Amino acid sequence: MPPKEETQSLTQDLLRGAHSPDSANRIFSDKIQHRPLFLKPSSPPPTTARDARRRARDEKKKRTKALKPKPLSARERRRRQFYHIPKEGQKYSVFAPLHKLWVGYMREILGTELYNGGQGAAAKLSAADFHGAEVEVSRSRCPSRVGVRGIVIKDSRFVFEIITAQNQVKTLPKEGTMFRVHVPAPDAAPDHRPFCCEIHGDQFQHRSSDRANKKFKNHFLKKL
Repeated sequence: MPPKEETQSLTQDLLRGAHSPDSANRIFSDKIQHRPLFLKPSSPPPTTARDARRRARDEKKKRTKALKPKPLSARERRRRQFYHIPKEGQKYSVFAPLHKLWVGYMREILGTELYNGGQGAAAKLSAADFHGAEVEVSRSRCPSRVGVRGIVIKDSRFVFEIITAQNQVKTLPKEGTMFRVHVPAPDAAPDHRPFCCEIHGDQFQHRSSDRANKKFKNHFLKKL
């Protein structure tokens, strides 16, 4: 460390280079000489600082985790009966508005393919959500299910849960079943026939959220 006299001389030389001699002497005596120099406490060692930062990050993660609720498990959702429809709500008229919304949704995503069909319509149907769709069992390995028709109130991985016009909730397995779906033409085009298609339940054994990103491939299907 240089001596105090050398430091003062260097400071005065720097001030004289920017100010007149009288101004340099005045600034040095008023603002620099005999003025206390406040120093902050010395920094902690690198390892201590690193540990402090790590503890701060861990505390922040804990606070964030405490504020964000943990998602419920499937068992907890079943215990709380999230997917249970109460007896007073098992009415066809309750879900009729949902079916109207689904019809508008299908008209929007199909567009012009609502009238001519094709592979484009098939791809859109395979990725669509069928909650609110009115489906009818056209073919099934179980003959007693043929002709059952209703609005889909739950589209799970392996079954369609529907409610019929007789206010009955029925569970229809997708395996070994074909479903017929109708999408009526809009009121502005009364001359067009309703869009009708059949979906293979064997290829629909996925949740509606999983079907959106799934690429379907051609498979051999046994006769029903």
